[in-house]
Amino acid sequence: MAALLLLLSSGQGMAASLFDAQDDMFDMSEYLRDNRYGFLPIPVVITEPAIGYGGGLFGLFLHGKGKMDGDRFIPPNLTAFGGGATENGSWFAGGGHRHTWNNDHIRYLVGVGYADVNLDIYSGDVLGFGKNKAINTNTKGYGGLQKLQFRVGDSPVFLGVSQFYARTEISADNKLINAAWQRIFGSDSTSSAVGLLAEYDTTDNFFYPHKGLSLSAEYRFYSSFLGGDYRYNQLTVDGKYYLPLTRTLTLGLAGNYQALTNSDSHLPPMTRPDINLRGISRYRYQGDYVGTVQTQLAWQVTPRWILQGFVGAGSAANENDELFRSSEVAWGSGFRYLIARQYGLYTGVDVAFSEGEQAVYFNVGSGL
Repeated sequence: MAALLLLLSSGQGMAASLFDAQDDMFDMSEYLRDNRYGFLPIPVVITEPAIGYGGGLFGLFLHGKGKMDGDRFIPPNLTAFGGGATENGSWFAGGGHRHTWNNDHIRYLVGVGYADVNLDIYSGDVLGFGKNKAINTNTKGYGGLQKLQFRVGDSPVFLGVSQFYARTEISADNKLINAAWQRIFGSDSTSSAVGLLAEYDTTDNFFYPHKGLSLSAEYRFYSSFLGGDYRYNQLTVDGKYYLPLTRTLTLGLAGNYQALTNSDSHLPPMTRPDINLRGISRYRYQGDYVGTVQTQLAWQVTPRWILQGFVGAGSAANENDELFRSSEVAWGSGFRYLIARQYGLYTGVDVAFSEGEQAVYFNVGSGL
C-alpha cells in the first residue's frame, strides 16, 4: 500500500496508468514500460532469525517491455538496487543488472554490494564449536559477482563463465575465538574465484514460471593465483520444475546440492555451504556438503491472486554419504499478486516456520 501511495502522489496522469484497462485492477505494467525512471518499489521486511528484525527498500527498473518467443516470455533488461538494516546493527546496500542480447542468446549478470552483518555462526573449524553452540560474529566488507552465458544454437542449453570477488573483515565477540581467528585469518581476508557454468532452461517466464524446467550447475575455483587468500573448490547444482496440474494449480519442485572440496585446513566461517530454506536461519546449519529439497503448490484463485503452500527439507554434513541421515524441515504459506501483467511479474509475502523459528519474507517471484 505504501508503494501505491508513493506512485499515486506523482500525479493523476501517472495514477491512470497504474490500473489495467483489461480488468481495472492495480497494475504497474504501463508505468514500468513507458516511464524512463519508473521502478517497482520492493519493501524489505526482515524477520530473518539470524540477524533480527529490520527493513529496507529496493527498486526494480525494467528497461523495455520484453517480448514473446513462442510460449516463452523473454524479459527486458533489468536493474535493481537498494539497502536495509536490522535491529542488531546489521546493514547492507547493493545493486545488480541483468542484460540479454540477440533474442536471449547471450545473458549477462553483475552484482556488487557492501554489508556489515552481525551473525550467529553455529559451526566452524576453529576451537571445535559445533552446530549447537553459537559464535557471535561480525563480518563486514564488499564484493561482486558477474556471469556471462551463451546459448548453444537455438537449444535451451547455456554455457558460460563466472567471476566472484569479496574482501571482508571477520571478528567474534568471544575474545578467545577472536584471537584465534586473527592468527589464522588475519585482520581481513580476500576470496577470489572463477567458475564454469552450464544451464538448461525451458521455463516460460523469468519472474514467475508456470511450467518448464530449469537446471543449472556451477563449479568455482578459489585460489591465491586469482588474488585470494584461500584455496577451495565449490560445486553448486540447482534445479526447479514447474508442472501445471490443472488450469489453476501448479506444482513446483526444487532441489539444491552444494559441495566444498580441495579446501585449506581453515576457512572463514561463512565460506561453507549452508541450508537455505524459508523459515531456517541462514548459516544455522553448515557443512562441506549441503542438500535441500522443496515442493510448492500454487493455486491461482483469480487471474491476479495466487495462494501457495510449501514444505522443504535440508541436510548439512561433513561427508557426502552422511547427507539426509538427519534433516531440518521448514514449511509455510503465502500469496502473490500480479503487479505487472504484461511482464508476468508477481510480488507477495511468505510466512515460514521451522523448529523453534519463524520468519516473514517479501518476495518477487515464486520463492522456490
